[in-house]
Amino acid sequence: MSETLLMPFTFPFMQTAFWIAAIVSVPTALLSCFLVLKGWALMGDAVSHAVLPGIVLAYVAGLPLILGAFAAGMLTAVATGFLSQNSRVKQDTMMGVVFSGMFGLGIVMYVGLKTNVHLDHILFGNMLGVGRDDLWTAGIISVLVSAALLLKWKDLMLHAFDPAQARVSGLPVRVLHYGLLSILSLTIVATLSATGLILAVGLLIAPGAIAFLTVRSFRSMLAVAVAVCTGAMLAGVYASFWLDSAPAPTIILILSALFVLAFLRRAWMTRRSARQAD
Repeated sequence: MSETLLMPFTFPFMQTAFWIAAIVSVPTALLSCFLVLKGWALMGDAVSHAVLPGIVLAYVAGLPLILGAFAAGMLTAVATGFLSQNSRVKQDTMMGVVFSGMFGLGIVMYVGLKTNVHLDHILFGNMLGVGRDDLWTAGIISVLVSAALLLKWKDLMLHAFDPAQARVSGLPVRVLHYGLLSILSLTIVATLSATGLILAVGLLIAPGAIAFLTVRSFRSMLAVAVAVCTGAMLAGVYASFWLDSAPAPTIILILSALFVLAFLRRAWMTRRSARQAD
């Protein structure tokens, strides 16, 4: 019985899948808390879709794909912020226009290329095909992102919760703003080989949203988000072996189910508190 349960761990491609899941779970979970608190869920969606043109250009130029992805992500984030600050259009509307335009541009550029590279791996990830270089890249980025978020979590929390108060307190608001955008772009690059562009947004929203519904302090929110994301990613990889499904969508389904449970629990607790008050 134990040999059967441990079978997924005996295959090298499954071992790398577990490693990449554990590596990217920490930075995505930490970042999701700030994105949820700041209301930047759409920003994660925008950047994750908009890096496609950069990936295509990097492929054409013979450069590492992560450089193109990071450059395109930063360009999108900065352009969205600049346009929203200098126009009457709201930020969420501007994000929708920019990321859909960038994503469409990336699709057109990719279709125009004659290449054997499969777009599915870029869009949806390929956890079972992760190589040693991908592990090192994701690991280095994850350490840098996690360290930056943990060292500056109080400043980033104040900036996310009340930018005006952060500015009055003397915090470098502009540095925090574009620093968070840079961290977002780097995190998406780290998850590129694991979950791809489309499913990366699930990792950047669901863990923080689940933790937000579960606890009341931000410190606890960070810890719960990391635990939930790590557990869901490892469980998703393990379950995909037996279900014969792709790991990334399985992980997102688990996170979605956990969000529904957290939402129902919060609704039940709210109703119980209201009844006790009456």
